[in-house]
Amino acid sequence: MIALVEASSYFQLVSLAGMADAGMLPAADERILVLANGSQVPELTTALQDCPGFEQLAARFDRVVDYAQLMAPRRPAQFNPREDELHIFERLLRETWSLGDEPLVLVLESIQVNPSQALARIFFDAEIWVHSDGLMSYGPTRSKLSMPLRQRITRTLHVDLVPGLEPALLAELNPLREVLPAPALAKVFEELAAGAQLQLPPDAALVLGQYLGSLGLLDAEEEFELHLQMLREVDQAGISTVLFKAHPSASPTAAIRLAQAAADLGIDFQLLRTDHLAETVIALARPKLVVSCFSTGLATARYILDTEVTAVGTGMMLQALAPYENSNRIPLSIIHALFVQEIPVPVDSEHPAGQDALSQLLTAVSYCMQAARLPQLREPAAAFLAEHYAEYSAHFKRRRITKLELPPLWAHLPARRSLPSKVRGASRHVLRRGSKGLDSLSKSLSRLAQ
Repeated sequence: MIALVEASSYFQLVSLAGMADAGMLPAADERILVLANGSQVPELTTALQDCPGFEQLAARFDRVVDYAQLMAPRRPAQFNPREDELHIFERLLRETWSLGDEPLVLVLESIQVNPSQALARIFFDAEIWVHSDGLMSYGPTRSKLSMPLRQRITRTLHVDLVPGLEPALLAELNPLREVLPAPALAKVFEELAAGAQLQLPPDAALVLGQYLGSLGLLDAEEEFELHLQMLREVDQAGISTVLFKAHPSASPTAAIRLAQAAADLGIDFQLLRTDHLAETVIALARPKLVVSCFSTGLATARYILDTEVTAVGTGMMLQALAPYENSNRIPLSIIHALFVQEIPVPVDSEHPAGQDALSQLLTAVSYCMQAARLPQLREPAAAFLAEHYAEYSAHFKRRRITKLELPPLWAHLPARRSLPSKVRGASRHVLRRGSKGLDSLSKSLSRLAQ
């Protein structure tokens, strides 16, 4: 048997290396790492095989193949073969990757979208494992999967980013869950840090930029103000040096104004021009503070690398994020709950697993995001909102709980009172009948008022 293990980002590659070290990947005769670069603009970003430390990480696998290069100029996320082409592409991939006729097991990420779905459809009879390294794994499955896919998913692998929190991803399929403990992933970051050629100042703060403007969640000016607020947090913490690591997908000019703003605050601003992950920088520099909005890096810094963190702008983003079912909502709610509202993680809660405040909050948010597909969550969501809405109202929108008829009733938006049909009928004839029509409408409204 051959295991095809797909990775579309550097962080995923690090997570998979940790999973390999922990013995979590399939026991196969050969394990092949499939690179499927997930960058929106691959021409302007570093390819996975060119990232620092790639050789160390890839050594956990028997060999490496490049799916992105094979499908170029289409990006992996764009490739969506038709049904009548699947057999052709299976023959192509089996021959190109020297798979022969061996049975396969696929270890895929983001199974709701391509390239994972395309690979699962091409290798139509392979068992499927789903790996997840980010905070989105704690949210509901974004879309309904076809039955042929659902029947083949047997387990999920996830990083314990929020200690003790159970993922909601694919919960409807009741898969076997395997968890990568924090120390196992921290060990990989330490390994990468040991080989990093970086000179970093001590006692600094690390600001992690996000690409919210590029995602259309904020405009350029709003994103600048958010990053400026992060600098102010550093200044208030009494830290005079800041390392700014822009998101790999962010505009290269995004940091120019921020550097000037830092100078105005009297902060030594250093832009990190490196392909190393934020976690590798943290493991190497050991900053006093890590600041961001709702980056996964806040969770890894706090719970995997034991570093103090501050979240900025999450309350504003909870209301700005649209539509409500946007998949960024769960990571945003988690970061706001943990680092703004200071809710304990499940392992530190006084309540049993699943009954802690964070788990119940995310159950309610998940139901509001995917009510039609998660009807079994209505009762616990309603119970949570009835008791705790005032405390956690920032995570919900009144329009959504009104539409779903969830408690508390006092928070519902007022319903529009429609005019009686006679009045509506009169209004349609006003223009048609001139002054006589206007008189008729006026009399109808007068009778309604009485």
